[in-house]
Amino acid sequence: MKKYIFILILFFNLIPHFISCETLNKMEINDLFNNGKQYFQKGNELAEKSSSESKRYYQKAAMHLKKIINDGNIKNGKLYYNLGNIYFRMDDIGNAILNYRKALQYIPNDTNLQQNLKFARTSRKDQFEEIQKTKILKTLFFWHYDISNHLRIMFFISFFLLFWLFALIRIFRKHPITKWGMFITLILSILFGISLIAEEISIHRIIPGVIISPEIIARKGNSSTYEPTFKEPIHSGTEFNLIEQRQKWYYIKLLDSRTCWIPKTSAKLIKEEETMF
Repeated sequence: MKKYIFILILFFNLIPHFISCETLNKMEINDLFNNGKQYFQKGNELAEKSSSESKRYYQKAAMHLKKIINDGNIKNGKLYYNLGNIYFRMDDIGNAILNYRKALQYIPNDTNLQQNLKFARTSRKDQFEEIQKTKILKTLFFWHYDISNHLRIMFFISFFLLFWLFALIRIFRKHPITKWGMFITLILSILFGISLIAEEISIHRIIPGVIISPEIIARKGNSSTYEPTFKEPIHSGTEFNLIEQRQKWYYIKLLDSRTCWIPKTSAKLIKEEETMF
C-alpha cells in the first residue's frame, strides 16, 4: 500500500514539471515567426534612417525566432538561416556565422546560405589561413570537401547498384565493358563510402564552435593569469574546433592549427543535442 501511495505522490509532484515543459502550439509558432519577420522588415526599412532604431527591431526579430527554437523546440535550417541574417544586419558577425553554421547542418545544399556564410566570413576581422597540408588535402580529395553529404550518399548508392548490375550482366555475358564497368563503379563506391564513413567519424569527434565576444585575449592556460598566446586579441566570428573544456575555459584549435585557451562565455559550440528534420 505504501508503495502505491509513494507512486501517486511522485506522479502529482511531476505534473507541474510536465506542464512547464509543454511546447508552443502551431498557432503560437506561426505568430512568433510572422511577427519576427515583420520586425526584421521594419528594421530593414529603418536601417538607413536610424541604426539604433533598426537594431531595436532586429533584436525583437531575433528574440521571436529564438523563442520558437527554445520554447517551441523547433530547430531547422530555415530558422537558423533567418536568425543568421538578423545577426548579420546587426553587425554581430560571431552570432551570424554561428547560426549560418547551425543552418548548414540541416540545409547544406542551400545556395543562399552558402553565399551568406562565405560573405560573413570575409567580413570578420580575423582571417586565419588554413595550413598548406589542409589545402592540399582539400584539393586531392575534392569529392569529400566540395560535394555535399546528400549528393555523396546518392553517388554511393548509384555506383554500388551499378557495380552489382555489371556483375549480374557479366554472369551471362563476359564482355570487356562489363569488366571495366565493375572495376570503375567498385572504385567509385569505395571512394564515396570511405568519404561518408570519414565524415560520420568526424561528426562525433570534432566539435566546432565560433567566438561571439567582440574580442578576447587567448591564453596559454585555463586562467586569466596565464600569458596571452598571441600579440593581438581574437575577434568575433573566429571559428575553431574544441579540443578540451576545463571548468570555465575552452582549449581550442584555430583554422591555422594554432591552439589556445579562451573563456567559455566568449564562444558557443555549433553542435547540440537535437533532432534534425
